[in-house]
Amino acid sequence: MPTAADTTRPPRRLDDVPGWFPVLDQTLFSWFLGRQESAGLRGDLLEVGVYMGKSAIFTGRHLGDGERFTVCDLFEGDAPDTANHAESAKSYGSLTRRAFEANYLSFHAALPRVLQGPSSLVPDEVATDSCRFVHIDGSHLYEHVRDDITAARDVLVPGGVVVLDDFRSEHTPGVSVAAWEAVLNKGLRPICLSTQKLYATWDDPTDVQDKLLAMVRGRDDCHLSVQEAAGQRLIRVKSKGMRAPEFPLSRHAAAPETVEPKAPAPAAPATPATPVEAAAPAAPRRRRSRARRLAVDLLPPLVTRAVRNARAHRHAPAR
Repeated sequence: MPTAADTTRPPRRLDDVPGWFPVLDQTLFSWFLGRQESAGLRGDLLEVGVYMGKSAIFTGRHLGDGERFTVCDLFEGDAPDTANHAESAKSYGSLTRRAFEANYLSFHAALPRVLQGPSSLVPDEVATDSCRFVHIDGSHLYEHVRDDITAARDVLVPGGVVVLDDFRSEHTPGVSVAAWEAVLNKGLRPICLSTQKLYATWDDPTDVQDKLLAMVRGRDDCHLSVQEAAGQRLIRVKSKGMRAPEFPLSRHAAAPETVEPKAPAPAAPATPATPVEAAAPAAPRRRRSRARRLAVDLLPPLVTRAVRNARAHRHAPAR
């Protein structure tokens, strides 16, 4: 689990940002957002609950010209009720707006529009029929998730997609109840289910489901199953060694400095010979000198004087 200590160093890659955003959901976000762009569907983006910004950083890459990205989170602010305060203190005690913004700006030139406060701010701050993609990952309490789903329905344009996080985790039953209540009673139509998230729409999902099935069947890195329940076609997708989509490095991951090659170091001076080494070449000469002296001493005096006179004459300085 990420800790506050993880936020002290600027992120270089998306994986360096603390948070829960599996590779499968990165792939699905990329596919849904890319499909909207290819189809010419325009609209703003909204994320409720950002933690340290991992999914928001990813989503922000799909912001088109003239579109607005809004994020909403309590950060270190006060929760609207006791239950929400306890949940926030337990799970997100290290979260600060400053940490989120620093992470986001590591990958983007400008921040999204930030709403600091409860998600109940969204209906008054985000216009009706303005968004094409809404990601809900805030409170796990039933009452808050129920209202977040209602807000998403109101702000989505036709063809828009809502993504609900933790819709089936054992520790978030409130999300499950709110999600399936919306499916059974409020017209929400599932598109697909990942391990953590429910992708849905208030439109007929048939066309987008057919295209999704074609995409998934063309891959060998995910498991696929299709079921029917309460008149809904439920597409379940699970990663099978899936790799994350390409994502640019942050500005903190610039190429390393080019190191100029160093000139070859000058050759080291020869190590002075030790006295023993210096004397070694002269040893034969000393041996020869001793031999000559011995020979001279053994010669007859007349010859000895002649030899000495010859040597003295050879070594005498020239005039």
